[in-house]
Amino acid sequence: MQKLREINWKREGGQLARDYGLIVLGALLTALAFNCFFIAHDIAPGGVTGIATILASMLPAGVGLISFLINLPLFLAGYRSVGWRFAVRSFIAMMLLSLFIDTLPSSDVAGDRMLACVFGGVMMGAGLGLVVRAGATTGGTDMAAKLVHQAIGSLSIATILFAIDAVVVLLAAAVFGVRAGLWALCALFVSSKAMDTVIKGFNTAMQFMIISKESEEIVRRIHVELDRGCTRLDAHGTYSGEPIGALLCVLPRMEAPKLKKIVAEVDPRAFVTVCDVHEVLGEGFAGID
Repeated sequence: MQKLREINWKREGGQLARDYGLIVLGALLTALAFNCFFIAHDIAPGGVTGIATILASMLPAGVGLISFLINLPLFLAGYRSVGWRFAVRSFIAMMLLSLFIDTLPSSDVAGDRMLACVFGGVMMGAGLGLVVRAGATTGGTDMAAKLVHQAIGSLSIATILFAIDAVVVLLAAAVFGVRAGLWALCALFVSSKAMDTVIKGFNTAMQFMIISKESEEIVRRIHVELDRGCTRLDAHGTYSGEPIGALLCVLPRMEAPKLKKIVAEVDPRAFVTVCDVHEVLGEGFAGID
């Protein structure tokens, strides 16, 4: 009973509503990518839905129904390997995607295969990224890959998923023609980049590692001129063995030139490394929730 009292039901309920909202929105965007761009131009960008796109051109059934029939045995065979929470959410996402594809109207929005490849890839990638951020997936290929990985440990899950997508692209080339297969490969690439962007987040920033004997003055100017904080690290030079001033500072991209200028003015001999940070959570940035 004590554990039940300690649960923040309001917070958990809000998170649950957010996750399922992302699943619905992600499934909708992915379905629109197929209905408005891919299906009209015979683009099959990998995965179970890509296989369904190929089969739908030869069978009297919709892409959504075929996708559901292919996914169903994969979910039944692999749900135990991914955990019930992920399996339930993924099953709901898969059903929604299949339903949306077969019920939403289809049209050729782009009117051009290249535009369909680019805009469809971005829309599909964004939709799949939202679903992944909600802790789910829209297809059974992930579960199939886990099952194959369990049987053949030498093959990584990423390798298996790549092999599945490659087979789908080759099938698309065989059924729709080589050009269609090449466009499917392009769409798969675009969607993967868009998906990565959505998963990693848009709250990008820059991370500075600053090593300088004038670290105290650098910290003072960061506080005064940028109104930012930083973290002092315990560091020692490997040759001299002496302690050195090492600072870790994360700040928005727009403020990065200002920090570079501060370091250059205080200590032109400072050693500085700069790298991209895909998402920043906490005080001064986006909330962790």
